[in-house]
Formats: sequence, C-alpha cells, structure tokens
Amino acid sequence: MISLGIIGTNWITKQFVDASDETKSFKLTHVYSRTEAKAQLFVDDLSKSNINISTDLEQFFGSTDFDTVYIASPNSLHFSQAKLAIEHSKNVIVEKPSASNIREFTILDQLAHQKGVFLIEAARHIQEPIFKTVQEYVETNRDQLTGATISYMKYSSKFDDFLSGNTPNVFSTNFSGGALYDLGVYTVYDAVVLFGQPEDVRYQAEFLSSGIDGSGTLTLNYNDFDVNIIVGKTKNSFLPTEIYFGKKTLLLDNGGDITKVSEAGAKKEITEIPTTKSDNPMDSESVEFARIINENDQAAYDKLFGYARKVNRILEQARMSAGLVFKADKEY
Repeated sequence: MISLGIIGTNWITKQFVDASDETKSFKLTHVYSRTEAKAQLFVDDLSKSNINISTDLEQFFGSTDFDTVYIASPNSLHFSQAKLAIEHSKNVIVEKPSASNIREFTILDQLAHQKGVFLIEAARHIQEPIFKTVQEYVETNRDQLTGATISYMKYSSKFDDFLSGNTPNVFSTNFSGGALYDLGVYTVYDAVVLFGQPEDVRYQAEFLSSGIDGSGTLTLNYNDFDVNIIVGKTKNSFLPTEIYFGKKTLLLDNGGDITKVSEAGAKKEITEIPTTKSDNPMDSESVEFARIINENDQAAYDKLFGYARKVNRILEQARMSAGLVFKADKEY
C-alpha cells in the first residue's frame, strides 16, 4: 500500500482514511494538525497506533514515512500546502477545488511536472459507479441531448454561526469559501465530465454581508444547449437534477451525491435505472487514485487533470462574471 500523510482532522479526512483501509489502497502513517492534541484525538478516533504527528508543515513534509499526502484544509490553504508538498517531491491528492484561482492552479501544474509527481484533485463523485452509469447513459443518448438543470443546495451547519455574527471559513472570502467553491464545484464537475467545455459562463450570486456567495445560479452555454446550475449553502432544496433528451429526461436525486437514477419517458412514466453505490462514497476514488500512482498511469492521470483544469477555469470565470473576489486574488 501507498504510505499516506494527511492534512486536516475533520470528517472528510476520516472518511478518506476509512476508504483507504477498506480498499487497502493507502496506509496512514502521518497526521498534520495545528495542535498535537487535535491530531492525537483524530488518531485515537481511528483506533490506530504508530502514527506520527506533526504540528509544523516543514517537518511534516520533510519526513520520509509517506510519499503521498491527502489535503483537506480550507480552500485558501490548498495552494500553499500543495506547493510545499510538491517541492518535497510528494504526490498530492487535494480536495476540490485545488486552488483559489487559475494562476495558482497553473503554478501547481508546472511544479508537479518539474518534480515528476502526481497532483490529483479529489473529485470523488465522478469515480463512483453510480456516476459512471449516468455518464454511460449520456454518451449513449448524446445525439438527443438538449440541456440540463443541476441542483445542489444544502443548508450549511455553519450558517447559524454566521447569522449570529461570526464568519466561519466557508463563508469568508479570506478562505476562498462560498456556495460556488464548496457545493458548486461538484456541479461544475458534473457538467465538464458529462458535457465538456462550455462556450460561455455566467454566475448570478446572492451575496452575504461578508462578501461571499451564499447561493447563486450558474449558466453554462454550449453550442446547442444550456446547462443551468443552482447552488446554495443558506437554504435546502429538494429539486432533482435533470438531464434532457427531448421527450426523455434522466433524473438524479442530487447533483453532488447521487444515490438514485431514473428515466422519465415521453408519457412521464418513471423507470428506475439499476445502480450501485458504496456505503463509503470515497472507496472508488481511493482505489483509482492508488492505481494511477502505483501503475504510473499517465493517460488516466492526464484525463483527470484535464477535467480539473477545465473546472478550475470555469469556477474563476464564474466568479469574475459575478464580481466575487477572494483575498487570494489580491496577493500577487
């Protein structure tokens, strides 16, 4: 198994470690956290022993007990942490989006090529078998494709804190947060993988007092159809995601975490399409990322990186169209 270091001691890092254990793809050897107590609590919660702990990033990346790092810190920290990892010749798996803007993304791309390491953006949902089912359906019926509406809105557990007068990272421009860069990145991945590169991008954002987008509507214009995306962290939505094929419609119960896929026919009859989904949605990405690294599968890596490049460019174009500026945009 590939030796793994992690940055971030939250639920998503635990889920990735659990997936790695279940699939025997990565072996956790080192944890970084700002405090030793928090890192130790995380390790204890995993019921693991002989795990090294660091509270200094230079020391962490200078260690030789892991060769791949999984980064799940706030968005604004992805660039500096991934850059430092690459400079120490570590493979990087970084939560999406991997950068705050395309300038940062390009720097990481160039540095990874120079160092000969992998830089993988962890778009886990496009690796799941249930998404592959959707992808196959779209490819089979592409000649009938007439557009899509993708919805992913979920009331954030941090929004009440924001309403009380605080500014959690996810609602701060300092940390490159907001609806588009949190939930919206899933939906943009949907569009890029299923439909390709759009011709035009426009984002209408509903701004909060912190200057961040609490929700918004993103429109992607293609040659002969449009994709309309609805994202939000300040309200709950139960709208399905729909992909249109003339008289037929493919229905997904969620734009970011698909659990059910159905087809609505010309007479509005609905037929569920058989799919499979793991209890841990990170199982598939863990297996695939480990395979790419172990087999040095450059073709598969280039395909995933191509998706990531398009997604990060679209996110920035969307922000610019809405006038949404991050602190990271002003630092260089």
